[in-house]
Amino acid sequence: MQIVDLTDDRKELYFFCLEDWSDEMKEAGDHKRVWYEKMKDQGLGVKLALDDTGEVGGMIQYAPIEHTFVEGQDLHLIYCIWVHGYKKGRGNFQKRGMGKALLKAAESDAKEKGAKGMVAWGISLPFWMRASWFKKQGYTKVDKQGIQVLLWKPFANDAIPPKWIKKKKKPETTPGKVTVTSFVNGWCQAQNIVYERAKRAAAEFGDKVVFQEIDTFDRPTLLEWGTSDALFIDNKEVRTGPPPSYKKIKKLIARKVSKL
Repeated sequence: MQIVDLTDDRKELYFFCLEDWSDEMKEAGDHKRVWYEKMKDQGLGVKLALDDTGEVGGMIQYAPIEHTFVEGQDLHLIYCIWVHGYKKGRGNFQKRGMGKALLKAAESDAKEKGAKGMVAWGISLPFWMRASWFKKQGYTKVDKQGIQVLLWKPFANDAIPPKWIKKKKKPETTPGKVTVTSFVNGWCQAQNIVYERAKRAAAEFGDKVVFQEIDTFDRPTLLEWGTSDALFIDNKEVRTGPPPSYKKIKKLIARKVSKL
């Protein structure tokens, strides 16, 4: 196994989160590419795990916390760590130690860049980005928001624990219309898919539906709302993990339209 930095010839694979075989990923548009171009000069780190044949099996992306969706200082945040586990496409690379190797490499890089600690977020349920996995790697819980757990590993005694940015408000509705609001940051392809599906579904209803995008890459906007990625139909939030299908989003909008 080898851990390497992202190179130009592998960027397309990275933009698809190693799922270049997936038609669903192609729904996500170019949001991640745009996000990457903005973040590459803001301290973004991307590393890939290669097997002994040189095949890419895993990835990790992280950045100074001041540019992310978490509140903190002098720390680095892991946006996500992912080892391809599907039989489709690249095949299953899990259970080979790639995740641990990627995490260790990212921690070393963050230390070299002067970070006082590494921060991760995880889910309290037993699926993707499990909080329990990070705990096994020496991380401790510092904050929680629903099923999302914020964890960290301090490198220095004077490191200050991070905090979730709390949700502050919901989108306003439009009298006589259904308002579909999609918050989009760009870093997560799953959330980019939600945005594209919601935008397409909203357009099906003509002037009965107003679609509005809130770009949370702009940090003042992120802090104003306290939300990085989310979907609202009127003022009700729609669960977006895993991404709801286009059909489901359209059905939810239709239900609201029928009540106008």
